[in-house]
Amino acid sequence: MVNKVYLENFESRIMEELLRLCTQYKGLEGTLLSTDDIDARWHELAPEYVADAVPNIADYPTVAIAWAGYLGMAVAHQWDGDWASHVKDEYKSYYGTQGFDDMDEHIVRDVIGFHLESREAGEIERMMRRLGEQALTLIRRENIEPQSPMAFHVFARAIKVMFRIGASMELKRLGYKFEQVNMPNITSGTAMG
Repeated sequence: MVNKVYLENFESRIMEELLRLCTQYKGLEGTLLSTDDIDARWHELAPEYVADAVPNIADYPTVAIAWAGYLGMAVAHQWDGDWASHVKDEYKSYYGTQGFDDMDEHIVRDVIGFHLESREAGEIERMMRRLGEQALTLIRRENIEPQSPMAFHVFARAIKVMFRIGASMELKRLGYKFEQVNMPNITSGTAMG
């Protein structure tokens, strides 16, 4: 049986740490920007992403984690642009010419629109690599038996966080910010353009 409380606590810890790191590197401002549309899209794309990422864990663990951040960036970019045209895009539409292997370059160049040699593309690559490495470090600190069911669940929570961080970074880059909305007896936050 999966310990859901443990997994929720792990997800909160990794989210907090990656938000801190992303804020330190000026990728975010201490707050996760999100929308229900983007979060729902992860649930649709996650099974196919996991099928691609899991075989890469042994040889390319940082890639297996970090590419979820790129996927989040792509979905957020499409959400801001022409969401109606992209809301049902197939997962494989995010592939590069080499499939999963160059998904990062395809998203940066063809979805977001940065030349791969640009300063912006370099900053994204450095940030995603650093976030992926940190997520991997946090996973390893859990001392979970490799290839166990719990290892899978921890990995799944980590890539979900990476997706949300990537989406949040792209929303920030597009000019969205977190604004507190105060109404009588109601307090909530939302991403505002």
